[in-house]
Amino acid sequence: MAVHGGGRPAGFGVVQRVDSRVQPPEPDRGRHFHSSEESEGGSMPWDMKFIETVFQKLRQHPKRIVFPDGTEPKVLRAASRYARLKLGAPILLGRRDAIERAAMEERVDLEHVGLIDPAEAEDFSLMEERMQKLARYRKIASGGVREVLLQPNYYAAMMVQYGQADGVVSGAGETKRSTLRPLIQLIKPLPGVESVSSCMMLDLSNKRYGERGVMFFADCAVIPEPTVEQLASIALQTGIICRQLTGNKARIAMLSFSTKGSSTLDSPRKVAAATALARQRATDLGIELEIDGEMQADTALLPDLAGVKAPNSMVAGRANVLVFPDLNSGNIGVKLVQHLAGAEAYGQFLLGLTKPCADLSRGASEDDILGVAAVLGVQAVEIRKWFPLEEVPA
Repeated sequence: MAVHGGGRPAGFGVVQRVDSRVQPPEPDRGRHFHSSEESEGGSMPWDMKFIETVFQKLRQHPKRIVFPDGTEPKVLRAASRYARLKLGAPILLGRRDAIERAAMEERVDLEHVGLIDPAEAEDFSLMEERMQKLARYRKIASGGVREVLLQPNYYAAMMVQYGQADGVVSGAGETKRSTLRPLIQLIKPLPGVESVSSCMMLDLSNKRYGERGVMFFADCAVIPEPTVEQLASIALQTGIICRQLTGNKARIAMLSFSTKGSSTLDSPRKVAAATALARQRATDLGIELEIDGEMQADTALLPDLAGVKAPNSMVAGRANVLVFPDLNSGNIGVKLVQHLAGAEAYGQFLLGLTKPCADLSRGASEDDILGVAAVLGVQAVEIRKWFPLEEVPA
């Protein structure tokens, strides 16, 4: 299979070193990823996987997603599929010869896939100048900033921050670096958000739970011991992404080992306080969602038990968002559901940033990477509807 030099997707702005022969595919309004996908204009069938509806939405508004781990085989395959499915323009970062060699070895076609080597990008000096102006980097010598920016994770974050890509999927490389740091340092936070957190999206085989089996778990990757304020923020941001991706009102359960004051220990009391704070903030911001807690996980999920333990709750027995009290429980919980229940899990999606970003586990598969990239693309479509920010200054 012939391997082509990377393409220059439309809207790349000042990004250089991308072969102009390769253009992003036109939105595909008829091609389907799986035979179970709905016909054009149809509603989602009950047996349809949620990620297929994400693909369908994204084909109408294709987006540019950058992958810092450009030579990683599963990233190469996922990027190639992203382009082939006409979801948008994938961009791989790294040395061009190394990426092309890896693609040849993996028999991956790079048609319509952009390749950028930060060291050879014609806009590198402009990026370096922008980075040098940031408060965190002002005291670093110019050569030091250059060395930082040459790292693909940092260059990818700058691309997204300055509008040269719509989202970034990092963390899939075999060597685990600090992939969160460049995203948190370089991408502007949402107004009023003090802490970046994360959530996972799961598609369960049992469609009785969540939104036809789709649920969101948070925080599973970032904040070890969230404060009351951080828990409230996690709840609101996860509720927003739930609404963005499903179109349905978030029903957020703030989890604990007790339900509605059955324990007076500090941990459940903190969750109850975070629930009250999140509810007040949602009201102040005009965000439509339901939130309740503290409650046990079974109360959040099982209607019969909810009728006994929390009969007046709008969330109990119907939750589509689960907010865990700490990182231990969140990380353990999502992995148990993923592996024991066979759920399809996508994430981690970072919350609290103005641009769509994801930090993958090294165990992420090719399908996981493709799914996460597609979700970020849909987020990029939706995020301006929720947060109409001014353009980032050059």
